[in-house]
Amino acid sequence: MIAYVIRRIGYGVLILLGVNLATFFLFFTLNTPDDMARLNIGGKRVTQEQIQKWKTERGYDKPLYVNPAKEGAQRYTETIFWERSVSLFTLNFGRADAESAGDIGQQVRTRMVASLQLALPLFLLQVVVSTLFALMLVMFRQTRLDFWGVVLCVVMLSVSSLFYIIVGQFVFSKLWRLAPISGYAPGLDAVRFLVLPIALSLLSRLGGEARLYRAMFLEESTKDYVRTARAKGLSEPVVLLRHVLRNALIPIITSAGSYLPYVFLGSLVFESFFGIPGLGAYVIDAITGQDFAIVRTMVFLGSLLYIATYILIDIAYTWVDPRVRLS
Repeated sequence: MIAYVIRRIGYGVLILLGVNLATFFLFFTLNTPDDMARLNIGGKRVTQEQIQKWKTERGYDKPLYVNPAKEGAQRYTETIFWERSVSLFTLNFGRADAESAGDIGQQVRTRMVASLQLALPLFLLQVVVSTLFALMLVMFRQTRLDFWGVVLCVVMLSVSSLFYIIVGQFVFSKLWRLAPISGYAPGLDAVRFLVLPIALSLLSRLGGEARLYRAMFLEESTKDYVRTARAKGLSEPVVLLRHVLRNALIPIITSAGSYLPYVFLGSLVFESFFGIPGLGAYVIDAITGQDFAIVRTMVFLGSLLYIATYILIDIAYTWVDPRVRLS
């Protein structure tokens, strides 16, 4: 398994290099450093001196890939690509393009706390509630409860998350005044600001996850070992929890694990609507303000987290099912 993990890490590094090159090429094909300076300085009458000053302060006054004025290794290290793209592999994110945005690394460390406070409880609740709800539907399969439960899942799956946000804010914040409509506070005070977005986000995801888990549990419940367990006189809850759930963990891990990068990167929609200063809102603000340094950094971090997540998912397969061998 160690050889497999090392090989996957090697593939991951190659993927990161490809993503990094493609992102850098696309950004600087569409926008030159002069264009980026005009966007960030603002105004129609921007002098060349202002543009040059902005580029010098942020390191955009150097050549893109090769510096012909230098010799040796400096031909490649004293370039925009090396300082603003290769440096990402050392987690040195540099400075944002916007004047007021400051150091990207500091912003990522600060905002990750708010994103984790929102996404980590949501992740745990999503797995537990979706699994239990799906098991309940399977236990009462071919009954009215199962039928209307599936109908409810389809309805929840069909409704946009924006609908849940708008209705939830109107009902729970404006009418009933049970939770703040938006905002954030550090520490334990964050709980009252996070309860509503966590509940609404869970509700928006429950339909799809529960329907997927139900299908997996139904398929597993028809296998021979399950019929044997029932023939031994085990109750249906014991059969579902001890046998069906245990043998359906691999697809659950796959589905739940794919959400892990969002735990660290934050929820773009919910953080923006509820005024939570997490990484999701950070990305939205960067896109709105056309801050390419932040966007490039978040694309790199997203790729890194996805690669690490799927390596961890493969390792988790061997823990839940001894028959799985990584080679």
